[in-house]
Amino acid sequence: MHTEVITVRTGSRPVVRDITREAQRFVDGQGDGLLHVFVPHATAGLALIETGSGSDDDLLSALDDLLPTDDRWRHRHGSPGHGRDHVLPAFVPPYATVPVLAGQLALGTWQSICLVDPNGDNPTRQVRFSFLPA
Repeated sequence: MHTEVITVRTGSRPVVRDITREAQRFVDGQGDGLLHVFVPHATAGLALIETGSGSDDDLLSALDDLLPTDDRWRHRHGSPGHGRDHVLPAFVPPYATVPVLAGQLALGTWQSICLVDPNGDNPTRQVRFSFLPA
């Protein structure tokens, strides 16, 4: 298995960050296999979604509706409503697996691999790419 960790700057506000280009660079020349993407954080996840058409903002809005940033959360350290960030991985998992064919990600036409980070308390994130050859 080949593996590598990249650092992604997400900033100080909720973001959906497309990391497909970085993932493709990682699998270039690898042949057939599986790419596993993992975010080793308790307050971030990964989504395979369309970007650039408003879907990324829609996802953040849906998360705000589902998991509001208010004082209902028992987990209370960090910025107000931060407890919801710790619930996020139950809805947006911290991992994704994508087939790789001849060194190319086998994503659908409109799919992108996106890091979902609602937690403005941590401006950078680590993402682990692991390639398992066929």
